[in-house]
Amino acid sequence: MPEPKILRYELPGGWQVLVGGSAAANDVLSTELAAPDDWWFHADAVPGSHVILRARDDAEPGKETLEQAAAVAAYHSKARAARRVAVLVTRARHVSKPRGVPAGTVHVSRGRVVQVRPDIAQAVRLPE
Repeated sequence: MPEPKILRYELPGGWQVLVGGSAAANDVLSTELAAPDDWWFHADAVPGSHVILRARDDAEPGKETLEQAAAVAAYHSKARAARRVAVLVTRARHVSKPRGVPAGTVHVSRGRVVQVRPDIAQAVRLPE
């Protein structure tokens, strides 16, 4: 089985963002790579990539950083061309994979929705 495609970005302030490049990669990202304190993002009610903002021991992300990560999730969704996209934001600990559901499908037990413009202008793509 091929290695799942995980895209890597860096946001201002040195924040690391991971993006699933397929349904299988979304599963790996959300269930294996994400730590409980990482932030998890997904365009609400639209197919797209699961996005992880890595938690740090030395800082909590501010509202701007969370919105930049949400904008990356919106950009990597089927709503990329929309003016504004609703993006679900939660800690990775609130994301689980029910048995028997298709690849890329997860259950989110709690979170909130933010409205952002799909954008990766603030994100620097890192080599794979």
